[in-house]
Amino acid sequence: MISLTRLCRSTSAERLRLSGQPHLDYQRGSASESARRSLAEKFIETQTERQSLSALCWGKAALYVFFLLLTAHCSLLTAQAQPGMPQPNSPLYGARPESGPVAAGLPKSLKDVGIDQKLNEQVALDTVFKDEQGNNVRLGQFFHGKPVILSLVYYSCPMLCTQVLNGMMGSLRRVSFNIGEQFEVVTVSFDPKETPQLAAAKKLTYVKGYNRAGAEAGWHFLTGDEANIKRLTESVGFRYTWDEQTKQFAHASGIMVITPEGKIARYFYGIDYPPKDLRLGLIEASQNKIGTPVDALMLYCYHYDPATGKYGVAIMNVMRAAGVVTLVLIVGMLLLLRRRGGQGRSQAVSEARP
Repeated sequence: MISLTRLCRSTSAERLRLSGQPHLDYQRGSASESARRSLAEKFIETQTERQSLSALCWGKAALYVFFLLLTAHCSLLTAQAQPGMPQPNSPLYGARPESGPVAAGLPKSLKDVGIDQKLNEQVALDTVFKDEQGNNVRLGQFFHGKPVILSLVYYSCPMLCTQVLNGMMGSLRRVSFNIGEQFEVVTVSFDPKETPQLAAAKKLTYVKGYNRAGAEAGWHFLTGDEANIKRLTESVGFRYTWDEQTKQFAHASGIMVITPEGKIARYFYGIDYPPKDLRLGLIEASQNKIGTPVDALMLYCYHYDPATGKYGVAIMNVMRAAGVVTLVLIVGMLLLLRRRGGQGRSQAVSEARP
């Protein structure tokens, strides 16, 4: 980089020294008319070369800095995208198929608990539940051209289910999409003993906490009988069991994003759902019918990883995008140099005329 700068300076100084004497001779009028033309042409050529060389040197320096910044940025993205130790919001129970056999020390009540991914499979939309008013509703009637977030909890859960609902509400409050406008939320209790009255009380709490217009019509809290609950949970891969010792349900924590056609698009595990991931999941589930061009670019650079239930950086796509940006910058710089060269040539001609 230092040698390039010295070269630019020395070359520019040499051009300036060579161009100075002809210019002085021209001003004194010591040459003939033909000599004047020759000197003028040399002066024009020298001025143009000097300006072009100076612009080229600065252009190379700018490109060098840009590539350094690009390399550092991509290295940072790569480091962030590397898989690491399980985080607090990873699946609580070994639910992934690739996780291997259940550890021998796992409590018996948790051996049949987990979430089996069934991406692109159909949810049982013909199941029947009761809404908050006690009316029979078919699950499919909440799928009408919008993606749906499905959460499976039970309303009398002393801890985990409340954390799931709190985490989902907190993330949705940080997403610009509104419940009832761009998407719907369906929360279903998997405890067949729970009543619509309990569902109505839960809905009042979370609609008030979400605090946006339209949430009451777009967030549904359902209860149902054991047969319909079982069909729904099996269709989405949600496994749970009753623990007689604690008198509680043992279950995993997570939510699902469903397409408007009722197919499972994304799983998000744990009790903390990054708003960026939730937004991208909704956009993908809607087949890009919601969102902005910036979201489309984000989806190009980020891909969903089923193993973690998160969106990670797609390094190759980032490099492709960086390559396109670099090409555009190079073309733009060449056009700028060409334009500046033409302006310098015109200015030199006007200065050289007697």
